[in-house]
Amino acid sequence: MSILIKNASYIITFNDHDELLEKADLLIEDNKIIALGQNLSLPSSEKPQIIDAHGKAVLPGLVNTHHHLYQTLFRGLPEVQGMPLFYWLVNLYEFWRHIIPDAVYYGAMVGFSELLRTGCTLTTDHHYVFPKGQASNLIDTQITAAHEIGIRFHATRGSMSLGKSEGGLPPDEVVQDSETILKDSQRLIEKYHDPSPFAMTRLALAPCSPFSVTLDLMRQSQILARENGVMLHTHLAETLDEEKFCLERYERRPVELMEDVGWIGPDVWFAHAIHLSEREIGLLAQSGSGVAHCPSSNMKLGSGICPTSDLVKAGAKLGIAVDGSASNDGSNIWEEVRRAYLLNHLRYKDEGLSAYETLKCATRGGADVLGRPDTGRLEAGKAADIILIDLQDVAYAGSHDPLVSIVCCGNHSLVDTTIVNGKVVVRKGQLLTQDTEEIRSKAHQVASEIVRKERGLKKA
Repeated sequence: MSILIKNASYIITFNDHDELLEKADLLIEDNKIIALGQNLSLPSSEKPQIIDAHGKAVLPGLVNTHHHLYQTLFRGLPEVQGMPLFYWLVNLYEFWRHIIPDAVYYGAMVGFSELLRTGCTLTTDHHYVFPKGQASNLIDTQITAAHEIGIRFHATRGSMSLGKSEGGLPPDEVVQDSETILKDSQRLIEKYHDPSPFAMTRLALAPCSPFSVTLDLMRQSQILARENGVMLHTHLAETLDEEKFCLERYERRPVELMEDVGWIGPDVWFAHAIHLSEREIGLLAQSGSGVAHCPSSNMKLGSGICPTSDLVKAGAKLGIAVDGSASNDGSNIWEEVRRAYLLNHLRYKDEGLSAYETLKCATRGGADVLGRPDTGRLEAGKAADIILIDLQDVAYAGSHDPLVSIVCCGNHSLVDTTIVNGKVVVRKGQLLTQDTEEIRSKAHQVASEIVRKERGLKKA
């Protein structure tokens, strides 16, 4: 199946030469980009799908480098509004202990729907809550949802092993022992991880954080991951409370702790990375470690501002992420790009990242963080992960630069078209692969039942 995108006003490639093409075409064959240029044509025997891109910007799909999809069912809970991270988590664990497989499935469907409609073609997720007495195949459930909806997905086998009784933050009823975690990690890698180019599903191992897992699990996870050629992910340096915890318990700063357990390198990426020293920024850059910048979450929880310009200047890999919806309240990746740009300028003022540099972090940068040089840029031979944005909407009237328009303008964030792996999954802002009203209805029903259950227990 071929798709010919014709007459694009702009094609923003993010290739090695940072080319921006005007009045150009892009040709897709199956799941791969074949050519870019002006007046592209096909042999007469070919009958491709034609997409008229006049007045539109064409760019690589946005890449979401950190999420907690199940949290889409826990948005706007009054019990946790206005709290910093540690108190926020302690209160939410009480709700999350009731998570069931349906909650994971519909939570994923809601998040995937929002991501696809706002221009995301590749996302990861960090699922680490496995309540006692519930099914253990929750990651399988997410992967099923991703396959059904048509998004490129990096699942992570998250984990918590350091319960409250042993000095950790989470209650004991949502943690697992290391043997169970490692055994299931191996099962998931063997069943789902696809290392080949254009893979739709990959796995990574993701112990939750320094305050919810043991150091032994961190060490064992990195050994297992590297034996199997998969990546590693965790939260790091998100808050000053985390820094205090690490210094008091281990006499090490969070990044120093990662050094101790072998968690540094091009196969590792960290969520947040806010509270970093100059040396730590240099270490992340020199080692090839990646960072997932989560602007909305960091603002809502009052965690701080990621030193994005310093990371980019040092040569670190930087991507953008929505984070979990309980700390963001949405999975709108396009809006996250705007907030990343604004938050960067709040910190760095006139020395902040340009609109182009910010958008590059959200596309090519995110792909590099996740170890995917086969996507995140538009050039022949790369994956056909592409979005179209309609610059003829009234929201862009009076704007004189398409890049600034995409990052700074607009009164909604639904893209015109999303193409994943050569398949059109969103058209005119509407999801084509699933019924979003059915997803909304069933997700809200499951969410309401969980919240009612916890609130009922509290009253009792």
